[in-house]
Amino acid sequence: MITTDPIADFLTRIRNAIKARHRVVEIPASNLKKELTVLLYEKGYIASYKFEDDGLQGVIKIALKYNPITKKSAIINLSRVSKPGLRKYVKSTELPRVLNGLGIAILSTSKGIVTDKEARTLNVGGEVLCYVY
Repeated sequence: MITTDPIADFLTRIRNAIKARHRVVEIPASNLKKELTVLLYEKGYIASYKFEDDGLQGVIKIALKYNPITKKSAIINLSRVSKPGLRKYVKSTELPRVLNGLGIAILSTSKGIVTDKEARTLNVGGEVLCYVY
């Protein structure tokens, strides 16, 4: 299946799996999606991940994280900001704050895929890919 926006597809698969209360979601792999997955894991939004090579494109298996008492997901909202039809770029001085610093904005910069907080310390701007909170 060919998608015109692989990042939106990645976010939508995770969003749909959370709504359906799935424990694991499988997503077709790419280098950008792998970097996004690692970033979500490092920031504590997903429980674990595994990259599998199926001989073709590969698959990312993501174990979603839920609160054991309330059964709520660690991810409340995933929203795509920069779209193929309308790219959203920001300077290092105009980096967005998501929920007043409680969420993260994921950016594609010259230093790689980073969060808004890391971009502030690196003093770089770039394309705002998505918001996660």
